Amino acid sequence: MIVFPAIDLVAGRVVRLERGDRARMKVYAEDPVAVAEEFRARGAGWVHVVDLSATLEEDAAARQANAEAIAAICALEDIQADVGGGVRSMAAFERLLELGAARVAVGTALVRDPALAAQIARDYARCAVADVAARDGQVRVNGWREGEALSADELVARLADLGFRHLVYTDVARDGMQTGVDTAAYEHIARVAGFPVIASGGVASAADIAAIAALGSQVIEGVICGRAIFEGSLAVEDALAAARKERTCSPNAS
Repeated sequence: MIVFPAIDLVAGRVVRLERGDRARMKVYAEDPVAVAEEFRARGAGWVHVVDLSATLEEDAAARQANAEAIAAICALEDIQADVGGGVRSMAAFERLLELGAARVAVGTALVRDPALAAQIARDYARCAVADVAARDGQVRVNGWREGEALSADELVARLADLGFRHLVYTDVARDGMQTGVDTAAYEHIARVAGFPVIASGGVASAADIAAIAALGSQVIEGVICGRAIFEGSLAVEDALAAARKERTCSPNAS
């Protein structure tokens, strides 16, 4: 199971939002590259980077600062970046690839521009990631600021047909709250998708990582952890150790 320590960016700074609320933002670091280097030093092979300034349509200076940070993170050796935020055109998707992203996440376009999402999945199947966020089972888009008359199940069920093979599923109510994880929800979403998911939202400890890993590789591809690391309740090394305990086989049938 892949552990993705999270680096959320606003105007070039590393931040975390509570439940995606820009008004409830905490700044953790001024140097995102140093943060990525620290994650790498502790054994991480991936980071999950979100350009919140692009997502929230902030000014050009903020977005440029994030672009420079993303390029510098992606240039680091021995660590790969899964990057998303504000990808609502093919140009935006390809721009992140040009900056060096190994994977690029598509969120709002899954709902608002399914033709674009399908084209991205078709042309870039290896590195395209569907980014689905939901609260109370209903899809949230546009930086989680807007709801859709669409259930998470309905959207996730479409992804394989669109061509996606990677999926980040975020439980918005738990994101940035360190309230623990809902393993049943991830197991359900993987069943609906037909392929493993990357779990996001609520991780508070190594026990949460272990609980997710125990679902097995047919259900879980990876887990994103952010605030727990920055707040000190989860060490990257402990997260990686817990992830290695994923279930490798099913119990014998009785």
